[in-house]
Amino acid sequence: MSISNDQSNNNNIVTAEKIESFKKLFEERMERSLAVYLPKSSDRDRYKALGYAVRDLLISKWMKTQTTYYDQNPKRIYYLSMEFLLGRTLGNALINLNMEDTAIATLKAMGLDYKALEEMEWDAGLGNGGLGRLAACFLDSMATMNLPGYGYGIFYEFGMFKQEIQNDKQHETADTWLRYGYPFEIERNNEMYVVNFGGKVHSNKDSSGNIHYDWVDCEQIMAMAHDIPIPGYQTNNVNTLRLWSAKATREFNLKSFDASDYIGAVNEKNRTETISKVLYPNDNNEFGKELRLKQQFFMVSATIQDILRRFNNCGDAIDSFPKKVVIQLNDTHPTLAIVELMRIFLDEYELKWDKAFEIVQKTFAFTNHTILPEALEKWPVDMLARILPRHLQIIYDINAKFLDEVGISFPGDYKRIERMSIIEESSPRFVRMGHLAMVGSFSINGVAELHTKLLKERVFKDFFEMYPEKFNNKTNGITPRRWIRRCNKSLSELISSKIGSSWVCNLDELRKLEEFTNDSAFVSDWASVKIKNKESLALDLYDECLVKFDPASLLDVQVKRFHEYKRQLLNIFHCIHLYHQIKDNPTKNFVPRTVIFGGKAAPGYYMAKLIINLINSVSHIVNRDAKAKNLLKILFVPNYGVSWAEKIIPAANLSEQISTAGMEASGTSNMKFALNGALTMGTLDGANIEIMEEVGRDNIFIFGHTAEELARMGHTYDPHTFYNKDPDLRRIIDDIRDGYFNSNERDLFKPIVDSLMMYRDRFFLLADFRSYVETQELASRLYTNKDEWTKKSIINTARIGKFSSDRTIKEYVRDIWKVSPCAI
Repeated sequence: MSISNDQSNNNNIVTAEKIESFKKLFEERMERSLAVYLPKSSDRDRYKALGYAVRDLLISKWMKTQTTYYDQNPKRIYYLSMEFLLGRTLGNALINLNMEDTAIATLKAMGLDYKALEEMEWDAGLGNGGLGRLAACFLDSMATMNLPGYGYGIFYEFGMFKQEIQNDKQHETADTWLRYGYPFEIERNNEMYVVNFGGKVHSNKDSSGNIHYDWVDCEQIMAMAHDIPIPGYQTNNVNTLRLWSAKATREFNLKSFDASDYIGAVNEKNRTETISKVLYPNDNNEFGKELRLKQQFFMVSATIQDILRRFNNCGDAIDSFPKKVVIQLNDTHPTLAIVELMRIFLDEYELKWDKAFEIVQKTFAFTNHTILPEALEKWPVDMLARILPRHLQIIYDINAKFLDEVGISFPGDYKRIERMSIIEESSPRFVRMGHLAMVGSFSINGVAELHTKLLKERVFKDFFEMYPEKFNNKTNGITPRRWIRRCNKSLSELISSKIGSSWVCNLDELRKLEEFTNDSAFVSDWASVKIKNKESLALDLYDECLVKFDPASLLDVQVKRFHEYKRQLLNIFHCIHLYHQIKDNPTKNFVPRTVIFGGKAAPGYYMAKLIINLINSVSHIVNRDAKAKNLLKILFVPNYGVSWAEKIIPAANLSEQISTAGMEASGTSNMKFALNGALTMGTLDGANIEIMEEVGRDNIFIFGHTAEELARMGHTYDPHTFYNKDPDLRRIIDDIRDGYFNSNERDLFKPIVDSLMMYRDRFFLLADFRSYVETQELASRLYTNKDEWTKKSIINTARIGKFSSDRTIKEYVRDIWKVSPCAI
């Protein structure tokens, strides 16, 4: 499947007619959508008018796309995810519509600043980390490739949280991203579905002896659709991201209202609508766990009902359901969709059990995103019995039939049966959602070659031995439209000046850049783009953090969700080591370095939040020390998200991808940094391995133990061995333990040291420290040779084509989804 979207130069030319047409549309939206005259308008008014104008351009294509899908009735892809980390919509939509230059020129002619208006848009609070950003990239690729695809999730009112740093600590406040409205969303209050919780299950036999089940006396919540158009890059296809918000079945409980219990009525309505308020509520308590489970079922129940409505409207027989529908589960969060579809087939369509499950198994495909045991989701049986009693019955039935199959395939292997059971027979008992997803799906894929290998050999070894044909790898990818064409316009223009612009949809064409690595003028231009990006970032970060850094310094970046396995702690250890070296050797020539951290820790993740605290405490001491002033700067970017990524990634020289080998499923920030010419500092983990294979070992910095080496260490690993033999490491740990970085609360960071020394350093930080330091020294040395560094930067960009999400989606289409393009 090739992508040959129209990218002719004629479409890119800004004409007086285009400017006048867009100006008229902009002014119409200002008056008719906002009821404001332009001279009286604020920047926010102008942003919203611009957003509505762009939405108007999308809607005609969007409606034609949906009409064509109904007329041609192709097989459709449904991508279910609890998060879609879209970032800002305005600029990306203009690029995909090929209208960016026209919009900028129009606003300039009107005396308005496009950049200022663009900055008014809040990042959509619909995701948090790589899982949600991957989902957003996939939607972009599906639309660009003219594939009939839909995204489904939740329309979170407050997102995850807004991160603030107070007294060096993370504080969470509400992410009120919808405070001023979101012009790209269309509320579909005619598209509403009832979602049931609780209640009880009645059974009865008909005259033929068949048992029928009725789920009755339920608490009911309404799911209302919110649609966001997803345009392809310079194509007429505009797909749909449909998100659900929770609404009370009636605005008030009338009995409470009539009894003058107005507060009780309002509280009941608010409690009902809590389901779609916040992404990933803290699940350290029973209420939080229950809310997460309800969120997941709320999303999948509304989605399955919507898919069935669309399928039935096309008039196909139920036997053809898998020929018209494929549902991709983005990790375990949407797994209850399998059970909900089974319930509807059994209880409403009255299909026989075997027939219903045959259709279900042929419909679902499952993507796994983790090998960490604690991240493999499971729910207490008691909770499911209370909230989803009918679904628990169905899960028991699925499990019983499945374990019969296991017993036939592996007779007498009772331990295997226990390991593979969907029900974990512990105290209390749990439903293992990963097991349920694998049993109920026809495809199980990992997201990098190493990750898939570990799934087969370790995490899901039993399932691989039973269903080897289900397992496959689909290495993640990123959309080049947002992650270079939009966020690094200067570099995109430089690339296109040499090889043309078709690389935007065929990223392998970047290979042509390799022939220019010995072109001194091109190498100089490439370096110039990088330094200008760093200068721009320096201004933005000063406004945010009030810390200045030298754009000529080596810009070393680690921005991602905080988790111990991602080892931000190892990075700050290196920063402390550099600080010690600078203090001890005042006459030595050091390579100036600026280290940027960014990312959120889950509200209930104590250790990750403590590491954020340590980073900020260290940065305050280092940044205020005159001896380190021009040699080392450490910055923490609060509330890191897509918009900050679009500023930081184009400026970075060094990309920190330093997770414990064997623990990162794939990673995608590694791909974004390499695409923009950063060199990777990484372990042999996740997609780092494949990046190394593509760019060459000489153009990446690899350190640390491999997954196999760490597995061999196993229970014999003793962190004290490394602590005792490495004086630099020992000094760092002692400083942290003794309160050097927080004199007011000297024991504050002692739990970090305890996690390393008393609790066996689960993530092998001490084992990899010396290799990390030595490899960082190699990076500093190379950075002093600007031309050589720049040539390696060019090679990284040139050889990163494999990691386009277009390639990933092609593989899903070929091996799993079996769908065809439906171009408009």
